[in-house]
Amino acid sequence: MGTIRELLDRLWEDYAALNPQAKAIHSLLEKRGEIIANDHIAFRTFDDPRVGITALEATFLKMGYQAKDRYTFTEKKLAARHYEPPADGLPRVFISELKVAEFSEGFGEIVKSLVDQVPQSLADQWDFPVSGRPWGVSFADYEKLGVESEYGAWMAAFGFRANHFTVDVGALKSFDSLELFNQFLLDNGFKLNDSGGLIKGSPAVYLEQSSTLAAQVPTQFTDGTHTVPCCYYEFAKRYTMPDGKLFQGFVAKSADKIFESTDRQG
Repeated sequence: MGTIRELLDRLWEDYAALNPQAKAIHSLLEKRGEIIANDHIAFRTFDDPRVGITALEATFLKMGYQAKDRYTFTEKKLAARHYEPPADGLPRVFISELKVAEFSEGFGEIVKSLVDQVPQSLADQWDFPVSGRPWGVSFADYEKLGVESEYGAWMAAFGFRANHFTVDVGALKSFDSLELFNQFLLDNGFKLNDSGGLIKGSPAVYLEQSSTLAAQVPTQFTDGTHTVPCCYYEFAKRYTMPDGKLFQGFVAKSADKIFESTDRQG
């Protein structure tokens, strides 16, 4: 079994290769003298027990992560849980899963056809969270899934990998607020997710979040290559609670809008 650092490095390399925004934003921040801290990494999956949250969390639990709060997203038909790291300097982990039974029969049949292609041994591997897409999927099926769930379409296209990394804006030295940081990104030509406003959350709930819109990347399907939205970069600013501790969790109402960063535009 690999180490936490090996897993995190592989996750970043895979993610950054798919999302050129990440390296570009890193470069801009480093030119300002910033050292970038990662607030959390998010993963997506289906609620099939072969590949669901319980399967995906196993590696992190073995590496010392602790399972914390559960979340429900009624509109998106998702369940989620977050995990806190075993040591300072490591990112939190957020894993969500799509409640497939709440969609149409045809939707469920497509998802089952994908998961049926996953080798039984894959979920037992320590690097399962960065194993990529273990199935073949047609663009026609991708589009069918997208009619009912953008999340489901993304999962079909990209599989098991980081959906996004997250800059800890509170750890940056040259930005006093998430608003100023967002403006910096806009001034440098990045498109941000404005669903529910550029900033989701507030100091009142101890967490503010924003994100880019997902990069459009050529993706291989069984019936050809098509350009579809892939990964995005998130930005989070956490606030201290009345007990003097920094808020460690997530806000479901805000995360609901962040999920839309991978929606197909237009």
